[in-house]
Amino acid sequence: MSTPVPNSNEKPRYVASPPLVYIEPSGKSGRDLPEQIDFDWLRQAYQHMSLIRALDKKAVALQRTGQMRTYPSCLGQEAVGIGTGMAMVDADVYVPYYRDQATLYLRGVQLKQILQLWGGDERGHLFDGAAKKDLPICVPIATQLTQAAGAAVALKSKGVKGAVVTSCGDGATSRGDFYEALNVAGLWQLPLVTVINNNQWAISVPRQMQSGTPTLAQKAVAAGIEGVQVDGNDVVAVFDAVNRALQKARSGKGPTLIEAITYRLGDHTTADDATRYRSASEVSDAWQREPIKRLQTWLHDHDAWDATREQSLHGDIKQQIERAVADYLAIEPAPVDDILRYQYADMTPALEQQRAWLLQRHGG
Repeated sequence: MSTPVPNSNEKPRYVASPPLVYIEPSGKSGRDLPEQIDFDWLRQAYQHMSLIRALDKKAVALQRTGQMRTYPSCLGQEAVGIGTGMAMVDADVYVPYYRDQATLYLRGVQLKQILQLWGGDERGHLFDGAAKKDLPICVPIATQLTQAAGAAVALKSKGVKGAVVTSCGDGATSRGDFYEALNVAGLWQLPLVTVINNNQWAISVPRQMQSGTPTLAQKAVAAGIEGVQVDGNDVVAVFDAVNRALQKARSGKGPTLIEAITYRLGDHTTADDATRYRSASEVSDAWQREPIKRLQTWLHDHDAWDATREQSLHGDIKQQIERAVADYLAIEPAPVDDILRYQYADMTPALEQQRAWLLQRHGG
C-alpha cells in the first residue's frame, strides 16, 4: 500500500511500491510463482489468451467488411481479462465494461454472443451459466462502477459468500462515478473488487494527461481501501492480485482497487485511428512487453510448450473462430417489435399502439 511522505512543500504525497510481477517482459521469472500456479494452469492461460486474440482479430475484420458494428479491440490486454476471469468462481458477479471480451468468455459467454453483441444485437446479452447473473456490457464510461457497488450491497445484505468484480479503463478513473463507487465500497466495506485496465490511453488522452497521481491504484487511499498495482501484461500477477482481493472480499474484509498496467496495442475502437496521436515507436516498444509472447517464452524455457503444441493450438483456435463466425452470421434478425417488448412486464397502451404501427410498417 502507498505510504505518505512529505515533499519539499510539506504537502502529503504517496509513493507506491513497484508493480507486482511474476513473469518479466523477457519471459524470465521475477519471483517464485504462487503455489496454485502449475504448468497446466499456465498452459490453459496461454490457450485462453491466444483464443481471445484470434477472436479480436476476426472481429476487427468483420467490422472492416461491414459485417459488424464498431468494435473495441482488446489487443495486448488479454492478460488482464484472462487473469481476472481465472480468479473468479460461479458465486461471484461480474460487471463488465466494453473491453472485457476475455473475462466474459471465461464466465461462459459464447464467442458467437460476443460477436452478436458488437453486431448490434442485444440478445447476445442473454448470458447463461455463471454469467447468467452478471450484468450486461456497459459502454457509457464508468457508469458500471456504481452498478457494481449496488450489486455488492445486494450480496452483502443477502449474506451471499461471493464478491462482485468490475472493471474500467484508466480514463474512467477521472469520472465521478469512479469515486462514488469507491467511496461507498470503503464506507460500507462492500465485497467489491475493481480492476483498472490501465492501457495508457483514454481514446487519445495519454495516461500522464489523465491524472496527476503517480499511480491510479493510490486513488484507493481517499476511499480508505487497499490499492494494488500489478503488471497487467503478466497473467500470473493479475490472477494473484484478483484472487487475493476476492478471497478478502468473500470473507467480509472489504474492497480492493487493482491497477493493471498494460498497453492498448490497437485503436481505441474500429472508429478510431491511433496513428493520429501516438508514434509508431511507442507502439513498437509496447509490443516487446505484450502478454502472450511473454508467457510463451516462459513455457518454452521450462519445456512446457513446443512447436507441436503450438500448431495444434492454432488448428483448434481456427476451428473455434470459424464456427463462432458462422453461427453469428446465421443468427436471424430480432423481431422489429423487440425494441418495445421488454420495457414493462405488461405493455402499456401507448407502447401497444407503437408496436402495432411498427408491425404494420415493417412487418413481423
